[in-house]
Amino acid sequence: KHLPWMILSSLLFLAGCSASRSREWAHHGAPMFADLSVREMKAVRAYLHGIPEMRLTEARGKSLKKNSILLMELHLPKKHEALKALDHGHAKPPRQARVIVQFGNQSQPNITEYIVSPLPTPNSHVVKTFKGNRPVRFESRPITNVEYGHIEAMLEKIAAKAQKLLFETTGGFSYTNCSDRCLTFSDIAPRGLAPGERRTWIMLQKFVEGYFIHPVGFEVLINHQDLDPERWTVEKVWYNSMYFDSVEELVKKYESGEVEKIKLPKHDDSDLYSTYIPRGQSNTPTNIHGPKLVEPQGHRYHTDHNFVEYAGWSFAYRVRSSAGLQIFDLRFNGERIAYEISLQEAIAFYAGDTPAAMQTKYIDAGWAMGTSTYELAPGIDCPEIATFVDLYHYFDTDKPILHKNALCIFEMTLAMPLRRHFNSDFQGGYNFYGGLDNTVLVVRTTSTVYNYDYIWDILFYLNGVVEVKMSASGYIHATFFTPNGLHYGAKVYDYVLGNLHTHLIHYKVDLDIAGQKNSFETLNLKYVNFTNPWSPKNFIVQSKLHKTEHKTERSAAFRFGKQFPRYLHFYNPNEKNKWGHQRGYRIQFNSHAHSVLPKDWQEEKGISWSRYPLAVTRHKDSEASSSSIYTQNDPWEPVVSFEDYIRNNEDIVNQDLVAWVTVGFLHVPHSEDIPNTATPGNAVGFFLRPFNFFDEDPSLSSKSTVIVRPGRAGKPKVQRWTPEVVGHCVTDQPFVYDGTYTGV
Repeated sequence: KHLPWMILSSLLFLAGCSASRSREWAHHGAPMFADLSVREMKAVRAYLHGIPEMRLTEARGKSLKKNSILLMELHLPKKHEALKALDHGHAKPPRQARVIVQFGNQSQPNITEYIVSPLPTPNSHVVKTFKGNRPVRFESRPITNVEYGHIEAMLEKIAAKAQKLLFETTGGFSYTNCSDRCLTFSDIAPRGLAPGERRTWIMLQKFVEGYFIHPVGFEVLINHQDLDPERWTVEKVWYNSMYFDSVEELVKKYESGEVEKIKLPKHDDSDLYSTYIPRGQSNTPTNIHGPKLVEPQGHRYHTDHNFVEYAGWSFAYRVRSSAGLQIFDLRFNGERIAYEISLQEAIAFYAGDTPAAMQTKYIDAGWAMGTSTYELAPGIDCPEIATFVDLYHYFDTDKPILHKNALCIFEMTLAMPLRRHFNSDFQGGYNFYGGLDNTVLVVRTTSTVYNYDYIWDILFYLNGVVEVKMSASGYIHATFFTPNGLHYGAKVYDYVLGNLHTHLIHYKVDLDIAGQKNSFETLNLKYVNFTNPWSPKNFIVQSKLHKTEHKTERSAAFRFGKQFPRYLHFYNPNEKNKWGHQRGYRIQFNSHAHSVLPKDWQEEKGISWSRYPLAVTRHKDSEASSSSIYTQNDPWEPVVSFEDYIRNNEDIVNQDLVAWVTVGFLHVPHSEDIPNTATPGNAVGFFLRPFNFFDEDPSLSSKSTVIVRPGRAGKPKVQRWTPEVVGHCVTDQPFVYDGTYTGV
């Protein structure tokens, strides 16, 4: 009679061993996904600089005719190799670096990518190629600090020719010899109208706090394709809605009165509309602080380098220098849900009346979006209680750059129950009350790509839900106001037009639901009309589930502008839960995105992923990213074309599937965007939600539940599993912030 109990005990023991082993292997495998260390970066640089035929020189050397390292980051292992370590505890594959080298010191300059290994003591390198062996045009490379230096030198010459015009236009500002009345510039991309060009529109602005919204009405088109800056040329100039073929032509017509002169208001520090200094009437007491987040007994999560555990969740993370935040090997209670969730690209496509505005189509991986992860301010960007993490990047530099406190991890309460119920007895009392506090773990970093600040969050809920979110802030991209500009935005200050634009964000979601073999279906509703079985003279009209299994990649690529399914369901056809349902997760959108250009129209070819709010493909290591660092400056013939991923229309039934998700929003600037765009209403993303993956809500395991039942003599009986007394609260540490990022 003891046999069933012995069997049950054995099964529980085996389950415990399995969970322990799963955790051990996840922890063992996490370093595979860690960003390059300073030691590894320096070793890779030394190795490549030691190869005589490469003739590498310093990246910050003044010449453009040089061979130098542009970018260095982790090269991910192949998925099947990583899974051997993650699922079986095998040895981890050797770590490798992806290195981009600019070969400018040769008759035919080119960009070559290398895979350098093994780390931390490299001794080999192989050329990394793109799909179809597409070459990388030298002109498609990002602009470096050195090239910006030469652009500044050219702008000084241009400004010297137009000194009087600029001084009179701006009320006393100039580009050189200017102390606190200086001009600066913003450059526009893409840099040209066709592959192989490097022609950039540049607009001048007053160099004050928030200079992005201080255009002065002077824009110039510079051809800087040649590697000898002495051969660069001015191709066009725009001033006060008129085009000129040269600066000299503009100055001549300005002096002769053929051009209507702009007279900007005199600059006054007390009326600096772009500053953060408070102004206006405040009704909030200033002698007391607002609410703060506290952890009365310390962290409830655990971190070990790039490995994180929280309430059943475990995952590894990294911040890819070229694109940004990624998480890997996401597990709940030891069971993998996703192999990878990663940011791929962020774009902002604008419209306007000035040449700079109509040319602005920012594709932010082309600005090494992942490297613009600057320091996070405690109490503002992240709670003071957060764990702050330093990041290291190697982009356009000669040594690794330390970005202090550039990522944070914290648990927070959402001040909203995860679930609750008040069970009334309908006689002025109750049968019971039950509730569970909604706490989440947040991994956060930011990207400040010049004017715009993107806040990247991944949130982990107690009930097996993951939320991926982008919140937008920073300064709007503004141009000089013209009456015709009102078709493309709104006047937000004297002479300032806030230009309409669409933000689109692209994510890769490599789901492994209860295993690698998954299928995909969509659920919609259809009305059904039938005779009422208990009143035959009447009819019943109600909704009925309508499922569509998507068997090929093309079938699972949903275009913007077409009806989008209500439920997007990824499931394991070989695994069922206790109730006979296939175990699955669904993707739920929080987005107002739409396409930004007609299909195949010029620059749209470089962002073909933006055609689809969702596309589903079979996993391939060769399809690691949907965009590249080169797309910004050559969107017309991109080396990475997402459309290629679905063109072969492969079978996606019972396969290793990847969901590619596009979210975003239209932003028509308005006066409340001065000085900055605010985050409320400007957050988009998606949820991964369990859909019959579990047998019941997994947050039932949380001991933060509180149940209240009526007791004798009307005294409530409170049942809880956490300490009744909360303990100490707010830290007494002062606010500390540094803001610098330096070489190490």
